[in-house]
Amino acid sequence: MGAAFKARYRRNKETLEWYDALAMAVAIIALVFTFGVRIVKVDGHSMDHTLSDGERILINLLKAPDYGDIVVVDGYTDYGKPLVKRVIGMGGDTIDIDFEAGVVYRNGAALEEPYTAEPTYLFESVEFPITVPDGCLFLMGDNRNNSTDSRDVSVGCVDERDIMGAAVLRVLPFGKIGAAELARATLSTA
Repeated sequence: MGAAFKARYRRNKETLEWYDALAMAVAIIALVFTFGVRIVKVDGHSMDHTLSDGERILINLLKAPDYGDIVVVDGYTDYGKPLVKRVIGMGGDTIDIDFEAGVVYRNGAALEEPYTAEPTYLFESVEFPITVPDGCLFLMGDNRNNSTDSRDVSVGCVDERDIMGAAVLRVLPFGKIGAAELARATLSTA
């Protein structure tokens, strides 16, 4: 009787240890997805050709936004859904756009923007030049002539507190998984 009891105890102990490890893994994954990362669906064509409608991206909730980052704005805007845009300007920057030439300027220097679908010809309702308020970001979509972004007063300069996070990885579709195009662009000046 003692040997059978010990064998059953050992088997139950191993099973309980396995369940304990599984519960710990689930808890860690839940914490990471609650406080560290989140998956967001791209809605619309404002980020074409970098990101397409329906694709899913993994965003880092803890990273402070920087120039060239693709960020997700919480769905507080009139649009009503999270906005996926690129950081063009930060607090204190002066942004100007030459809509005839399609060139965006930050602090007087033209930006080289190889990720854009086409030059920026679409004027919205914001008057330029504009100085980005402290604690805010000036955001634009990569598909500049099909994007509602900081050029429109309905979005305007976005408070940094409304940024959900910065994109780090495209997770869907599976054939396009990767971070190469999502890596922070340098937004170098010409």
